[in-house]
Amino acid sequence: MKQNQNSRRVNRQAREKLASILLFELSDPDLALVTITGVEVSVDKSVLRAYVSCEPDRYESVSAGLARARGRIRSLLGHALGWRVTPELIFQIDTTADDAERIQKALTNVPPTLAVEKDADGYPLDDAAAARDHTQEGGR
Repeated sequence: MKQNQNSRRVNRQAREKLASILLFELSDPDLALVTITGVEVSVDKSVLRAYVSCEPDRYESVSAGLARARGRIRSLLGHALGWRVTPELIFQIDTTADDAERIQKALTNVPPTLAVEKDADGYPLDDAAAARDHTQEGGR
């Protein structure tokens, strides 16, 4: 969705109110330590998509907790925002932090085969192969 100054302001306002509701208004233990990473509000303010981050082993319980509390969150959010329309809430688990961590681990655990010197075709260079290549070239 294309962002302009007004949509950024609306998204920021909705994110702050939603985070406040999750932090102070709800007492569901499944929703503890949940972070709102982003919010997208439709142009007509009828749909609000919230991206939620948590630990990977809690995805199912957080999704279930958000589904149980969706009506209460929507009601509280409608009062807090004061918009003409109370948006329909769509919660989506944001896995980008987990993906970034997985990629970071993959980059730090480089297999030893990557350090082996390779020829132009990607085959490893070793003394025996180099000697074999030189003998074949000399025999031609």
